[in-house]
Amino acid sequence: MDKDLLLNVIDQMQGSEVLIIGDMIADIYLEGTISRISREAPVLVLEQAAEKVVAGGAANVVNNTATLGGKVHAAGLLGNDSGARGLTEILEGRGVDVEGLVRDDERPTISKTRVIAGGRTTVSQQIVRIDKENKAPMKPEHETQLSRYLAAVLPKVKGVVLSDYGSGTITEQLKQQIFGYCHQHNIPTIVDSRYDILRFKTVDYIKQNDSELAAAVGRTLNNEEELMAAGRELLAKMEAKGVLITRGEEGMTLFRADGRVDNIPVSDKSEVFDVSGAGDTCVATVILALAAGVEPLAAATLSNIASGIAVRKMGTSTVSTRELRDYIKKNM
Repeated sequence: MDKDLLLNVIDQMQGSEVLIIGDMIADIYLEGTISRISREAPVLVLEQAAEKVVAGGAANVVNNTATLGGKVHAAGLLGNDSGARGLTEILEGRGVDVEGLVRDDERPTISKTRVIAGGRTTVSQQIVRIDKENKAPMKPEHETQLSRYLAAVLPKVKGVVLSDYGSGTITEQLKQQIFGYCHQHNIPTIVDSRYDILRFKTVDYIKQNDSELAAAVGRTLNNEEELMAAGRELLAKMEAKGVLITRGEEGMTLFRADGRVDNIPVSDKSEVFDVSGAGDTCVATVILALAAGVEPLAAATLSNIASGIAVRKMGTSTVSTRELRDYIKKNM
C-alpha cells in the first residue's frame, strides 16, 4: 500500500475519540536475586529487588490506543489494591479518561504476577507465574455504574473496542447497550475475544488469531483453503462487516461482507522477540483508523505494521505514532 496513504492515515487517527471496555489486567513483574536454598524446603530464596506493574489485557489495548494518538475512555472493573493503583497510574499518565474503571473492594484486580529470578552469573528468567482473579459475576451495582458511564460516554466517541479475556466484565446487558447505541448511530465496533467470540454476534469487526478462528468454527484448519473457508464462515455467522485474522509469519487476512478477501503480508521478517500483546496493538490501530473514517483495508494494513513493531519488543508493549511513522518512511 502507498506510503503517503499510510502516513495520511496516521495523521487522521490523531485525536480519534474511542471507548475501550473489557477485562483490565495488571501484569506484575517481581524481580529477585537468588541468595540461597531455603532451610524449610528445597526451594530458592529470592531477595526482591524490584516490582513493576504493566498494563495487560484490555488495559494494554487502552495503553496502545493512547500512545498511537487516540483520546481514550476506559471502562472495566478493578479491585482496590496495588494492581489497580498501578494500572490507574499508567493510564492516567497517558491522558486516558479512567472514570469508567469501577472499583470493587471485595475482589482483586485481575493480575498475572511473574517472578523473575537471577544471580550474579546466571541469566534472569521467569520461575513461576501466579494468577489472581475472582470468578464471581459482577455485582449488580457495579454493572449499573458501568452502564451509566457508557450512557454518558457513547455519544462522545467514534469507535468502540470490546476486549474480552474471559473474565466477565462485558456482561450481556452492557454488550447489548453498546451494540444498540452503536448500530443506531453508525459507530464502528470491534471485538477481540479469546474464548467466546460467538456471543458478540452483530459486532462490526472481529479480530482473531488463526487458532481462535479454528476454535470458533469447531475444527482444525490444516491449509490455506480451510482457513479461507473458516474466515468466510465466521463472517457470515457473526453477521459482521469484517473479520481480521492474524496469522503470525503469514501476516493477516481481512474478510469483508462484500466478498473481498485481502492477504496482508508481514511487514518485517526480522527477529520476533515476543508476540504477547501484539493483538492488542492490532486492535488499537484498527479502531483508531475506523473511528477516523478510514476504509478497513488501510486500517488493517497499518495495524499489521504496528503489530510487527510490537513483536520485536519484550513483553506487552506499546507502539508510538513516531515509531509507526519512522518505520513507514524507512521501509515502505
